[in-house]
Amino acid sequence: MPSDKKEPLLLTNSSSTGHPFEPAQPTVQTTVEGVRIAIVAESFLPLMNGVTHSILRVLEHLQERGDEVMVIAPSTSDTDVSSVEKGAYVHRLPSVPLAGYTNVRVALGGVNRVKRILADFSPDVVHLASPFVLGWRAVQATHQLGIPTVAIYQTEVPSYAARYGVPFLENWAWNRVDNIHLLATRTLVPSTFALNQLRGRGILRVDMWRRGVDTSRFNPAKRSTAWRSSVAPHGHRIIGYVGRLAVEKQVEDLAVLADLPNTKLVIVGDGPQRAALEAQLPDAHFAGFLGGDALAEAVASFDLFVHPGEFETFCQTIQEAMASGVPVVATGRGGPLDLVENSRTGWLYEPGNLAQLRAYVQDLMGDDAKRRAFAAAATASVQGRTWPVLSADLVRHYNDVIASFARENGPTELTSSKGTSS
Repeated sequence: MPSDKKEPLLLTNSSSTGHPFEPAQPTVQTTVEGVRIAIVAESFLPLMNGVTHSILRVLEHLQERGDEVMVIAPSTSDTDVSSVEKGAYVHRLPSVPLAGYTNVRVALGGVNRVKRILADFSPDVVHLASPFVLGWRAVQATHQLGIPTVAIYQTEVPSYAARYGVPFLENWAWNRVDNIHLLATRTLVPSTFALNQLRGRGILRVDMWRRGVDTSRFNPAKRSTAWRSSVAPHGHRIIGYVGRLAVEKQVEDLAVLADLPNTKLVIVGDGPQRAALEAQLPDAHFAGFLGGDALAEAVASFDLFVHPGEFETFCQTIQEAMASGVPVVATGRGGPLDLVENSRTGWLYEPGNLAQLRAYVQDLMGDDAKRRAFAAAATASVQGRTWPVLSADLVRHYNDVIASFARENGPTELTSSKGTSS
C-alpha cells in the first residue's frame, strides 16, 4: 500500500571535490524541513569526548532546524534513566562500566530492544555515532526495519588492541567494523586516511564529513599572560597537549621533550593513565580536565601544540589549537595528515620516530619568527570550518540517503504505517 508520508525534497548525487575540507556538493538541492532523526550514540553525556562533542554540535543545528530527534545512549549508572538534551529526548539503556574506564559505559540489551525503541519513534534516518557495540545492534535493527542509516566512522577501535595488550582481538574488531559499515546505507569518515582505510577493506558506500571548529571560542585573543604565569612561572615557552590520558594516546612519548631548555610541558586532560604519566613526566604541569572557555584560554596560551597519538581518525584538538593561533607538531598518520601542512602550519613526524618529534619541536621553539608565521598560517587555515556549515553538510547526507533509500527500496512496513496512522 503506498505511503502517505511526504518524501524528502532534497534529492542529491553527492560528489567530492577532492579538497579535504570542502563538503561534497549535491547536483540537485532544494530545502527540506522536519526530518525525524534517531542518533544512536556509543558514548554520550556526561562523558565528554570527540563523539559526544560532535553529537552535541549536531543536536544544536537540528534543534535550530526544528527536526524531531531522539538519542539512544548508555545510561550514566546501573539504572535506565532518560533525559532531554538540546531539544532531543535521550533514551538511556542500562549499561555497565568498561573495565579500566569507570566513566565509560557499555550499553546492555539486544537487537530486539533497540528495534522496539526505533519502531516506536519511527525515524526517517538513523545516525550511528561511532558504532561498535550499541551501534552494531542498531544497524541490525534498522536493517530489519527498513530504515536508512548514516554511520559515522570516528574511532579506530581495532588498532587499540595491540596498545592494550590484546592483539589477538584486532581481527575480531575489524570484522565487527566491517560488518557494521557494510550494512550501513552510507558511512561518513572525517579524513582521507579513514576514507582510504575503509575503502581498502571493501566498504565502498563511504563519503567525507569533517568536523567544525568554534572559532568564536578558540582564537588567539584568548591567550592569557596570567594563565601562562600560573603554569610556567619562570617565563618558559609552553609545549601543550590536550586529550584523554589513555594508552592509545601515547602521551608517554612526550618524555622525549622533558629536558628541552626553557620550556614547560603542560598536559591538559584526564584518564586512567594520569598517575603513570605523572610519574613518567615529573616536571610537567598536569592541568586536569578543562572544558569550555577554560580550555580555550589554555590552548591559546600554548606556544606549541603536540599530539603523539597514532590512532586519530581526525583529531579535533589539533583543529582547536590551530584556530587558537598555535602551530602543531603531530604524528604523520591518520587525521593529522589532512589537518597539518608540513613547513606551513606545523610539522608531521614519522610515527614512532621520537628523535624527529624532538627535532621538530626544537625547530619551532627555537625560532620565534618561524613559530609566529606557522601560527598565523594555522589560524588562517581553519577559517570557514564552522559547525553550522559542517552540520548543514551532514543534513544533506541525511536527506540524500533518505531519498536514495526510498528510490531503491520503496516504502517499507514501517514507513507505510506512518502514512496510514491517524
